[in-house]
Amino acid sequence: MKFILGTKEKMTQIFDEEGNVFPVTAINVAPAVVTQVKSKEVDGYQAVQFGFGLKKEKNLSKPVRGHLKATAPFAHLKEVRLDKEKDAKKGWKTDWTVGEKIELSAFVPGDKVEVSGISKGRGFQGVVKRYGFKGGPRSHGQKHSERAPGSIGTAGFQRVFKNMRMAGRMGGDRFTFKNLKVVKVDTELNQIFIKGAVPGRKGTLIEIKG
Repeated sequence: MKFILGTKEKMTQIFDEEGNVFPVTAINVAPAVVTQVKSKEVDGYQAVQFGFGLKKEKNLSKPVRGHLKATAPFAHLKEVRLDKEKDAKKGWKTDWTVGEKIELSAFVPGDKVEVSGISKGRGFQGVVKRYGFKGGPRSHGQKHSERAPGSIGTAGFQRVFKNMRMAGRMGGDRFTFKNLKVVKVDTELNQIFIKGAVPGRKGTLIEIKG
């Protein structure tokens, strides 16, 4: 398994040796430390839990403090399911113990990765921005309904159906992008550069999975 956690830094561009330019997102990473190993016998499924980012121990609850007693007071905990058969075929490590680390050097340029994160929160938005509605015509008697949703119900049922696309809170959802390419790995600055955009604002926690 190849997995690491980081925080989104910025978007920039990188040129290769042939002069081709790639739009990339820079992500600040740190070694992913194993905080718990789950098994089918005890937990009902196989998984590894990783910790990222330190936090003051006094700001952790007592249960979390006891859980992290053997490692460090991490601010974030993320769990990854294990499939030992698939990992063994790829030549990845299958047996994990608490305290082990996955370093940034496990990733190399050209790797295809799966990136997950929480998207930017955009507050309460209308249907034009939230769902891409075109709105009403800009002339012929329109007054205040250029960006209105239009009809939202039917005469027969005389009610509004559930799950109608209407105005509401937008953003703050978890997104996963697959088959993104690692363009550059900088072990000195502890940064990984991934082609394209990844979800979230600057400082968002990002999960990178091989």
